[in-house]
Amino acid sequence: MTTVGFIGLGIMGGPMASNLLRAGFDVVGFDLAPAALDRLVADGGTVAGSVARAAEADVVITMLPNHPQVEAVALGEGGVLDSAKPGALYIDMSSIRPETSRRLAEVGAERGLRVLDAPVSGGEKGAIDGVLSIMVGGSAADFADAAPILAPLGKTIVHVGPAGAGQTVKAANQLVVGGTYALVAEAIVLLEASGLDAGLGLDVLAGGLAGSRILELKRKTMVAREFAPGFRIDLHHKDMGIILAAARDAGVALPVGNLVAALIASARAQGYGQLDHSALLKVAENLSGKGAAQ
Repeated sequence: MTTVGFIGLGIMGGPMASNLLRAGFDVVGFDLAPAALDRLVADGGTVAGSVARAAEADVVITMLPNHPQVEAVALGEGGVLDSAKPGALYIDMSSIRPETSRRLAEVGAERGLRVLDAPVSGGEKGAIDGVLSIMVGGSAADFADAAPILAPLGKTIVHVGPAGAGQTVKAANQLVVGGTYALVAEAIVLLEASGLDAGLGLDVLAGGLAGSRILELKRKTMVAREFAPGFRIDLHHKDMGIILAAARDAGVALPVGNLVAALIASARAQGYGQLDHSALLKVAENLSGKGAAQ
């Protein structure tokens, strides 16, 4: 039995660890939140007393909010790269800057470790159902070895290039997701301001060329103004920073991306940071003077 050390058992990491347990892996988990550890134990996992203890597993996975947390957990004293045994496979599934992923791969190689960046898309529901899209950067051989670990977590699992490539593809994903949410939000505002049933309107859109995974999963909750976080505005704000930095590094202009980044920053400034990113609807309403009526 392969032992997986799973560090970061939040909205995404918790159900991912549970899926690994159901697939027959022995999961040793670490998180700062006691409730997350309780859920892991209830699902049959084991609690690690420290990052170092979790990193002693055959395979180590981190699922953390941003690059400072990943750098602290992976590169700090007693961290993953300090504590993992030679030859171990380290898969960082956080959404972070490509340059951080490249650094992890470089330092890992110096210490005899195999490192992959494997950010995911699909939100909390995708994590629970084990149908995430997983975009993987690193060597082809390491990707092949990681395949049995990633299989219980995702439906679309693709090796997209060398170290850091997974993060660049994830940035492109978040660019499209943010833009789609912004436009769906504006469509709802337009339909309702025109005296129409937005729910019926979006049902039609979902069945045509405008159809998307977002319309499929989120149109009803958006119309109902239910914004329980599957992926928080605060995290998408972080991702937009990664996108714009990647665009500068690549020497390209993202005019629509810059506008989406401003809308998400506005949502955060208006106090919606802990809501789901579909709460861009609230920003669209406020811009049209419709927010107070909802």
